[in-house]
Formats: sequence, structure tokens, C-alpha cells
Amino acid sequence: MQFHLSFAEAALFLPFVAPICLWIIWSDLSRMKIPNVANMALLAVFVLLGLFVLEPGAFGWRLVQLAIVLVLAFLANIIGMMGAGDSKFLAAAAPFVAPGDAVAVLMLLAAITLCALAVHRAAKKSALRQMAPDWVSWSNDEKFPMGFALGGTLIAYLLMGLLRGA
Repeated sequence: MQFHLSFAEAALFLPFVAPICLWIIWSDLSRMKIPNVANMALLAVFVLLGLFVLEPGAFGWRLVQLAIVLVLAFLANIIGMMGAGDSKFLAAAAPFVAPGDAVAVLMLLAAITLCALAVHRAAKKSALRQMAPDWVSWSNDEKFPMGFALGGTLIAYLLMGLLRGA
């Protein structure tokens, strides 16, 4: 699979994005909530660092991606397809995806979602659950903490961009 994300983008974004995504993963697993401040931090990273690594036209188009994903994710939230935090995360993460990588990232998201679901369900029934017995996601059989898969996907995508240049 060929990605369009540049090594420079991945190298600059990953050290700042990964901790935010790990926070989002932990929060969604433990509380079934993705904090707005985490999504805003993700967006701030893109705005502040994107100016250094992207040409002005490319930067502008990435912000257009954010707006498009925000509208689509908001509509998905309205009809009950996803939670509001997931929708806001998708919008905040959208500008990190290079044009031309959308289909590849959706495939990556599908694979990581299946893995995250399997890992979560297995951990829920194992001794690992005792390490965090109060996590809300353990007792919620109707909903899955998608922040686990969404955050993991953005980290994986940026890592793949980094490895591309290695």
C-alpha cells in the first residue's frame, strides 16, 4: 500500500499526536468519553505544526478536509451511527491524512477496528480486566470505545509514514 504522507509530516506530527491519541484511547476505554480538550489539542497540533511542514495551498486543503469530515461525522452522529466524541475526533484527525490516502486510511481503520474489538473483548474476559476494574467500557456490551481504534489508526498511519522514509 503506497501512502502519500511525507516522511517530514510523519516525523513532525507523530511525537505530538501519539500522546494525545493515547490519552484519547485511555479516556474512551476508561470512561467511554473522548474529551473535547483532547480533540482541540489534536487540532492545535495540526494548525501549529502544519504551517511548518505543508505548503500554504496544501495546508488550506487539509482544513477543507476537516470541514467536510466534520459535516459528515456530525450527520453520522445525528442518526446514531457514532458518538459525538468520535465525530469530533474524526474531524480533528482528518487534516493529518494526506490527500490520496483516504481509502488506504479507511482500510487501515477497518483492520484496526477489528483488532481493537477482538483485543477489548478478550481483555474484558481475562485477568487483564483486574488491572483496571472500574473502566466503563468493560460493562458496556452495547457500545464499543471507538477511540481505541480511531486513536490507534492515526498513530499507525503516522508510523507508516515515518517508516516510509526509513
